[in-house]
Amino acid sequence: MRYLFGLLLLCQAVLALAQPDPFPKVAASYLVEINGAPVWERQSDRRLPPASLTKLMTALLAVEHGQPQAIVPVSRAAAHESGTRLGLKAGEKFHAEDLLAAALIASANDACRALADYLAGSQTRFVQLMNRRAKELGMTNTHFVNACGHDAEDHYSSVHDLAVLANELIKHQPITELTAKTGARISTLDGARNYTLENRNALIGRYPGALGLKSGYTPKAGKCLVAYAKRGATQVLLVMLHGYERWWDAADILDIAFGHARHPS
Repeated sequence: MRYLFGLLLLCQAVLALAQPDPFPKVAASYLVEINGAPVWERQSDRRLPPASLTKLMTALLAVEHGQPQAIVPVSRAAAHESGTRLGLKAGEKFHAEDLLAAALIASANDACRALADYLAGSQTRFVQLMNRRAKELGMTNTHFVNACGHDAEDHYSSVHDLAVLANELIKHQPITELTAKTGARISTLDGARNYTLENRNALIGRYPGALGLKSGYTPKAGKCLVAYAKRGATQVLLVMLHGYERWWDAADILDIAFGHARHPS
């Protein structure tokens, strides 16, 4: 049975190799890279809302400009963030690395906003840093309006740009160590309150080799995903914007990509 399944994946990989867009029904836009090289794509430069994949840029700036053990107070604005949140209270203090874990693992908007306000003094100034860094990375089809990924006019990215961002983030090993966790616990500095984090990326702990990076959803953006997996020396990166059967499709595409890496011809 295992042999037949492997043969099926090989056949799928061979068929996929013959066309640049072998998965036209999985998402409005997608990109697959194997070991950093684009292999398959669909409308990779199309500008779409990225939902919480936005947090990958917030995370990049946090690791580039912050210190893991820095003490970060929760701002009043962060405590009032909407959407997915932990329920942080204004004035609570955390280590920066714990808020980063909450933003990436649990996609907590209040933790994400607390980091942004701490790093730049306000979300407005932090968004300026986000757009500046995007420009430095050559993300020409990206523009941010907020730090966490809320639907907003003029807040967009593309799967190509998000792949560039993901590859930059993967260079920081502590990030993939975080995003590969199925869950974690963080506490305020005084130990008064504890928060349990559950990874919202359904591939983590279920798909062999999955290390992250981030999932997202908003009504406008639909189901979004940056899936990063590694087996041996092979790394596969899948970016999907406005996906449909996100988890099943991602697992199938990753399987085909790993099969293609083993049998490229």
